[in-house]
Amino acid sequence: MSEIVRVFLRTIFFVLQFVLYFFSIWSRSVQNLLFPSGTGKLQSFLIQGSGMKFYKPREVFIGGNGNVERIGIGGDNPVTIQTMWKESILDVKENPSHLESIRNKIAELKMLGCDIIRFAVPDMKSAESFIEICKATSMPLVADIHFDYRLALKCLEGPVGAIRINPGNIGARERVEAVVNGCREKGVAIRIGVNTGSLPKDLEERVEKGELSRAVALSETAARECSVFEELKFDQFVVSMKASSVQETIEANEDFASRFDIPLHVGVTEAGPLITGVVKSTLAFSHLLREGIGSTIRVSLSSSPENEVITGLEILRECGKRSGGVKLVSCPRCGRLGFDVHGFMDRWQNELLSMKKDITVAVMGCVVNGPGEGKHADIGIAGAGNKAIIFKKGKIVRTIDMKDADNEFRKELMSL
Repeated sequence: MSEIVRVFLRTIFFVLQFVLYFFSIWSRSVQNLLFPSGTGKLQSFLIQGSGMKFYKPREVFIGGNGNVERIGIGGDNPVTIQTMWKESILDVKENPSHLESIRNKIAELKMLGCDIIRFAVPDMKSAESFIEICKATSMPLVADIHFDYRLALKCLEGPVGAIRINPGNIGARERVEAVVNGCREKGVAIRIGVNTGSLPKDLEERVEKGELSRAVALSETAARECSVFEELKFDQFVVSMKASSVQETIEANEDFASRFDIPLHVGVTEAGPLITGVVKSTLAFSHLLREGIGSTIRVSLSSSPENEVITGLEILRECGKRSGGVKLVSCPRCGRLGFDVHGFMDRWQNELLSMKKDITVAVMGCVVNGPGEGKHADIGIAGAGNKAIIFKKGKIVRTIDMKDADNEFRKELMSL
């Protein structure tokens, strides 16, 4: 290669470097000019993900009205756990005992680790019942609204924690504006919820033609809805993009988080029954949480709210997003079974997980391996025949009759 060619190539190389440098500065200036705050704002605290850069989510507050606890979502706040109420609330105003049972159930879910509960509000009678439920608990409750924006306005008459809407099915823009203005006045946050079943027609057509992935179309749909809120200068909102596919859930949330600093509610929708749903949610959440994506989560299961909360809590713990509390260790059972592990766990699981103790509890099926395999546990129980043993840090401290197992275990547990 001649010296002239080398000089020419070096010159081209340096010119290209200068152009790229100038372009990066120019694009940053333009974006900051177009988005002085909120959506799209370039920030200095980008989260480093696996080959991608994601924005640290800004802070949004849920609740805080009347008797309701105020919870921060995004920012440096811990990831919150949500579930959804799965029973009718229609007769709450006429049936005080029903309201009391709902309040007790909410308290139990809170003890398990639930932070927020969403209620379906399909009609005005449900909205009236929802307001009464909000008054009866300190936990932030979210009104899930579709189609009729007036239901959202009605719920704002009570200490609602947040309003969940899909702007795409609310209708005309003035209806969305009415909800936004009502929430602004009451200091109530909004969750924008979009899903793969309700993509705009133009994006759906591009997906069908193979020009766009469904995940990116989902992210773009959310971005369009957010732009309306930004135009209205309302920033107290969270976004959720729900797909029943693990990969689409991951890709949609990654794409959105790489463009915006809006807190994300993460979930795999219609995940299925207990086992299927747990597997899908674990795969999606662990991937996203590791990248710093996800300010609040809901494990959607065709199962009880308790199982949704417990699953969410365990995922957060294993991902290093929550610490403390009771950690349960139990054996799967085998032919040596001497202790009814399954029955004991059924009776004790929720109570143990509700305790404000930072301990590990082991429930083992036999005395052969029980104390050894559970030697790291602060307390454990195993048994054989008509006898049970209670051990602490691998050492047997009590041998008791099997019929007294629950009572004696409780005594030792309370002594910790």
